[in-house]
Amino acid sequence: MKVSGNHGSGRARNRTGGIVVGVLLGLVLIAALVYLADVMLSKDRIPRGTTVGGVNISNMTHEEARQTLETELHSVYTEPVTVIAGEATTQFDPATSGLGIDWEATAAGVPEQSWNPIARITGLFTETEAPIVSIVDPVLFGPTLDRMMGELYREPVTGNVAIDNGAVVSNPSLEGQAVDRAVLEDRVTDYWLDPEGVEVEPVAVPAPISQDRIEELVDGPAARAVSGPFVVRGDEGVQGVLPVERMGEIVTFPAIDGDIRVEVNRELAQEILAEPLAETETEPKNAQISFTSGSRVVTPEVDGHEIDWDQTLADLEAGLVWDGPREVDAVYVDTVATFTAADAQAATFNEVMGEFTTTGFSPASGTNIRLTAEMVNGAVVSPGDVFSLNNFTGPRGAAQGFVDSGIIFEGRSGTAIGGGISQFATTLYNAYYFAGLEDITHTPHSYYISRYPAGREATIYDGAIDLQFRNDTPYPVMIEAEMGDNSVTVRIKGVNIREVQSINNGRWAPTQPSTLRVSDDECIPSSGAPGFTTSDTRVIRDLAGNEITRETVTTVYDPQPNVICS
Repeated sequence: MKVSGNHGSGRARNRTGGIVVGVLLGLVLIAALVYLADVMLSKDRIPRGTTVGGVNISNMTHEEARQTLETELHSVYTEPVTVIAGEATTQFDPATSGLGIDWEATAAGVPEQSWNPIARITGLFTETEAPIVSIVDPVLFGPTLDRMMGELYREPVTGNVAIDNGAVVSNPSLEGQAVDRAVLEDRVTDYWLDPEGVEVEPVAVPAPISQDRIEELVDGPAARAVSGPFVVRGDEGVQGVLPVERMGEIVTFPAIDGDIRVEVNRELAQEILAEPLAETETEPKNAQISFTSGSRVVTPEVDGHEIDWDQTLADLEAGLVWDGPREVDAVYVDTVATFTAADAQAATFNEVMGEFTTTGFSPASGTNIRLTAEMVNGAVVSPGDVFSLNNFTGPRGAAQGFVDSGIIFEGRSGTAIGGGISQFATTLYNAYYFAGLEDITHTPHSYYISRYPAGREATIYDGAIDLQFRNDTPYPVMIEAEMGDNSVTVRIKGVNIREVQSINNGRWAPTQPSTLRVSDDECIPSSGAPGFTTSDTRVIRDLAGNEITRETVTTVYDPQPNVICS
């Protein structure tokens, strides 16, 4: 007979296991009895951890809760309530906003005790704010609700991109926020007694231009624009360069129609590039005619060699902001003059295109006018060229024989070397006006001089105020200037192809002169004259009567002051 030594240890393990099971069953039974006791004791009472307006009403009956809340919270109507949505806050006053509390309904509306044992245990350590039942006056509460919606709203911020001194700078796009009116109303009317305030989940309001778009531009076109200079290689090793530091002037990122666009200022880019490259170009020059020697002398035309900027900068945008080349070769073209030596030899000046005469000047002014007329007489302006009175005569000082005569200085009469030449300028202006030539620049006198047509006269000052016109006809024109005893006449001669009508549109907006007391020795007294506004309309027609242009120029004359010399 064999006896095994394992039988005793097995029975011991069985006894130990039975004890553990029994203990566990006992603990479960005890817990169940405690749970049942808790359920019975809290039946028909407020759940543990329940608060209303920060007042704990745990384990109370609904009637006890009503009385407690009404007693503890009697002053809530006078205390402002904070409403929070994201990072925005606002407040309102319950009493003036039409909010009250139904205490009985609030107490009765507290949720029943949960059967969940975990929820019961949690209630021992945490508090839960229960909703209230509000009494709402919609007439008063509606405006308050609208105001709070506005104060809880945050405008979205639209970002931007720019280049500043060669560096890319940007501001981000930021979402705004809004609150749903119905959600706000429900949250406020349910929880306005919560001492922590009423929290409302805001709704995101996207920016019109997304942050993704901002980053796309920053990392793409903007970064490319400042990656290096843009170079145009010209003849003889000369280069035109768009430096990185100036890219912000050329490449911009305007917000248009809900997006940010990439814009390249081609005109400015060409202007910057053209400045150093100008020395590699030759502009065409028309043939010139001169009669200063007494007979016709023709200076032949000179063809030009110029940069074709349209071709040269055809891929400018690609090169600056995308993946195009940053260095290109200038494309040169030969440009021919429009008026040749043959044209000049065949030119005639038999027809008067425009003519004007002015009269009345002092002997000193007559001297200056005569000298100017002699300088200008016989001047020929080729087609397309601009005539400048200051450039053509050069300095008009004592060395050239000009004398001291009357001028208008700082709104009153004075004298200066070369004074009175404005009368010649006015005569020339009217001559090319009636010849139908293009006015480049003319400056009226500051106050009206009665011997000139109102709104159709011009002043001039050596080195400061010029008189210029362009010969915009296909034929050369000659300026013929002739002096009389007390008059000066200017004619524009050539091939007459236009008719000109001048329409004066009257005078309006009169202004009265002021009185000036002047004590210097060179004072010239004046009785003064009113100022006014006028305008002149020039109508240019071809010889068949078809209107070519119609232009109105408005002139404002200051009142001539009443000068008293003392």
